[in-house]
Amino acid sequence: MACCKGPGYATPMDAYRNGAREEIVYIPCIVPPKDRTKRCDYLATVDVNPKSKTYGQVLHRMYLPYIGDEVHHTGWNACSSCHDDPSKSRNRLIMPCLDSDRIYVVDVGTDKLAPRIHKIVEPEELHEKAKCGTPHTTHCLASGEIMISCMGDGHKNPKGSFVVLDGETFEVKGTWEKGCGTEFGYDYWYQPHHNVMVSTGWGSPKAFFSGFNPKDVEEGRYGRSLYFWDWREHRLIQTLDLGPEAWMPLEIRFLHEPTEAQGYVGCALSSTVFRYFKTASGTWSAEKVIAIPNKKVEGWALPEMPGLITDVILSLDDRFLYFSNWAHGDVRQYDITDRCNPKLVGQVWLGGSICRGEGVRVTEDKELKEQPTRPRIKGKEISGAPQMLQLSLDGKRLYVTTSLFSPWDKQFYPDMCKNGSMRLHLRYLADGYKSKISFTGINEASAVHR
Repeated sequence: MACCKGPGYATPMDAYRNGAREEIVYIPCIVPPKDRTKRCDYLATVDVNPKSKTYGQVLHRMYLPYIGDEVHHTGWNACSSCHDDPSKSRNRLIMPCLDSDRIYVVDVGTDKLAPRIHKIVEPEELHEKAKCGTPHTTHCLASGEIMISCMGDGHKNPKGSFVVLDGETFEVKGTWEKGCGTEFGYDYWYQPHHNVMVSTGWGSPKAFFSGFNPKDVEEGRYGRSLYFWDWREHRLIQTLDLGPEAWMPLEIRFLHEPTEAQGYVGCALSSTVFRYFKTASGTWSAEKVIAIPNKKVEGWALPEMPGLITDVILSLDDRFLYFSNWAHGDVRQYDITDRCNPKLVGQVWLGGSICRGEGVRVTEDKELKEQPTRPRIKGKEISGAPQMLQLSLDGKRLYVTTSLFSPWDKQFYPDMCKNGSMRLHLRYLADGYKSKISFTGINEASAVHR
């Protein structure tokens, strides 16, 4: 017998088969570095309903009250984790800020087309109650609380930690973990069925806020480990060093099927994807399953250019894995039906640092016969390169934005900082993601929300 339901869906496959088509997306837009002392970041509401007269247009901009926040990932106050609680509603967007350490709670329930600020968690509260800063990934919990991973303390020193917010008042309750945190922090994913949470570590905030410097890698200011936690006890149970082919593990994803004790992580600087899995003895291990060859170049920051995998996402049916190569400039789709042997089935070039005639010369390339030209959509050049990804519930539409993080945008794509980044929309065809069909010029460096 049917009963009252909370937010989200009962299972991933329920969302995949029966989920409603998205009509709008919310995109945090970050003011370019040259304007950071003059203007505030904002949240854009974009129409993605093809039947709408305003399809592809920015419908509303909600400006933040402070300068220099650097919003990055966003998340929700409630989701499928509390689907069995009819008292919960997915009506607040959580917006952590990397630079200021603020956390904005945004009301998207009163008027979804014109969000408004509901509450601001000031950095002092985060620093005093949780002893952490540089907040990143937001997930809602089955308890109704909200958990946000953090990458540093209040002074931008490295510290992997997790802050918990009350789901009703949004006050900081403290940290989730018991005992010490980890050396580095970034993303995380939990799987209660196996009593486990796994997290990653980008590096020291003081390092990445200064722009990318290869010496910081040599001196150990960036990570290459996965951290496994006992979900019920909130304790770190294993640190897994992935080795020298796994620098900067960023986005991590468990398979959506709850009984599956495995998933994938993208290692940005090494341009590799590792499959992590539970062993017969109950510990966790990992193996490299995808490796993007570096390109030998002249006129770039390094003599060899990595793909720089900055975002990874899985389809809800666990059939496909997608990631973006922010340096090379392509989005890739892999069939992961064979979990240990992903197969490349789709690829789209959307800019990047190897475009012909832009100052970088490729001297050796194991994949391409010639350098691509910078693509145009409706007569407009794509600024920057594909970075953050969001897949529709049915897996037929992939949304892409082209900005990563202000200091790195300024270093690698100064023209994007000047001209503005984009929100791109890819459509799934029978033979994979190979058709670019629309874009929205946000006119700021922007990051699509999670």
